[in-house]
Amino acid sequence: MDKISETIADYLHYLTVERGLSKNTVVSYGMDLKQFHLFLTEKKLTQLSKVDRTTIIAYLDKQVKEQKKKTSITRSITSLRRFFRYLMQENIITTDPMQLIELPKKEQHLPDVLSLTEVETLLATPDVTTPLGLRDRAILELMYATGLRVSEVINLKLADLHLELGIIQTIGKGQKERLVPIGDTASEWVKKYLKDARPKLAKPTCDYLFVNFHGAQLTRQGIWKNLKKHVLAAGIKKNVTPHTLRHSFATHILENGADLRIVQELLGHADISTTQLYTHLSKKRLAKIYQETHPHA
Repeated sequence: MDKISETIADYLHYLTVERGLSKNTVVSYGMDLKQFHLFLTEKKLTQLSKVDRTTIIAYLDKQVKEQKKKTSITRSITSLRRFFRYLMQENIITTDPMQLIELPKKEQHLPDVLSLTEVETLLATPDVTTPLGLRDRAILELMYATGLRVSEVINLKLADLHLELGIIQTIGKGQKERLVPIGDTASEWVKKYLKDARPKLAKPTCDYLFVNFHGAQLTRQGIWKNLKKHVLAAGIKKNVTPHTLRHSFATHILENGADLRIVQELLGHADISTTQLYTHLSKKRLAKIYQETHPHA
């Protein structure tokens, strides 16, 4: 084992024992550093103190030429940043070559957004004469009316509902609680589910709002599977996921004049820049609709 291999092994041991990182995370860092070590070997660099910014740029350029995904390159940069920070901390090097290396900008993908017609078609698809169909209708109505994440939906409890006030309590990312308005239509469907379907499905000990066929808490996979079934039945060709309803909620209310700060609050975004993505996407979508529908476009 050469000196660089020994240093990498010491670093991974440090991450495991002193930092308490998970096995998967440590393995991931190890793979990134192994690739970097192979590159240094090719360049006949045997001392980490000889690695400079030019070396790092050459390594990243090699990854680009090998057509590595942007996410993989970003992960490599993150792994190297933390590794060289550790080397500085241990006085193994005196200059950090990662100091001026920036992460590549994230690509802003335009997620699929359902039109109002597609939303109405999807919402009307579940067979509400059955308990499970009524449950699915209530879920779809709730998700589109509130923009809740699927994790927030499955963790809703009966005590979180304040339907007479038109609000729902939810715990979002970072364990932050927020109050979300639900709207009359979604509220009525949830009430129907509570009256006519949930008593037939839920175990007496279960206090989660939405339950599965066995009467226990509905899972993320359960919502995903049921949504796919209803999308197929509705004849919608777009790639629809539970997050698509959240995208559609945000896009539609912004297109109808909602204030960005209000949308931030509704979605539970800690940073307004995350919400601003929706204004960008909304403008792109409006431009696309204009191009497709205006006779002189």
